[in-house]
Amino acid sequence: MRLSSKSFISNKKIPAQFAFCAPDPGSHVALSKNLNPHLQWMDVPVNTKSLVLLCHDPDVPSKPEDVNKEGRTISAQLPRMDFYHWVLVDLPAATLQIREGEFSSGVKPRGKPGPESLHGTRQGLNDYTAWFASNKEMAGNYFGYDGPCPPWNDTIPHHYVFTLYALDMARCAVAGAFRGPEVLAAMKGHIIAQAAITGLYTLNSSLRI
Repeated sequence: MRLSSKSFISNKKIPAQFAFCAPDPGSHVALSKNLNPHLQWMDVPVNTKSLVLLCHDPDVPSKPEDVNKEGRTISAQLPRMDFYHWVLVDLPAATLQIREGEFSSGVKPRGKPGPESLHGTRQGLNDYTAWFASNKEMAGNYFGYDGPCPPWNDTIPHHYVFTLYALDMARCAVAGAFRGPEVLAAMKGHIIAQAAITGLYTLNSSLRI
């Protein structure tokens, strides 16, 4: 199985229109267009009953003390953790692509609705749900895709890994406001094939990718 995109080149920079935040010379960051990128795939096994798409960033700082703080930087040596940006399940097996902006366009304060979504799919909570939990203006349940917004003072670019899974079950065994780790657990023993594509993104003007 092969996964590709017309929106970005594998292992190259993701354009800002597919991010939650874009660089801003005055305030470091500004909200961006937050479009989901185009994705397409081929060579799906014939016995596939549904598809799952996950997008995660494995480079999120494990300690928040220095995140987006003036006069500080986030060390490249700091341990990192996963942050899920998109959790999409129950894609029909015959699906061949996701169009640019089909599932997300613009930033929605307090999050987009879910879990029910287009074409009979369901979307889980992404990790902006926890990130904004204490923010009175932004707190809410963030279903579906919300793109990159890495710390503007991080010393490394972040990697955004889109992974498509072909499953032998028509409906992923998760319910309610599910999250990425729950989907990974539910898929164990049911993955027929998988493919991934990775894009890079940074809000640090001193980094070049």
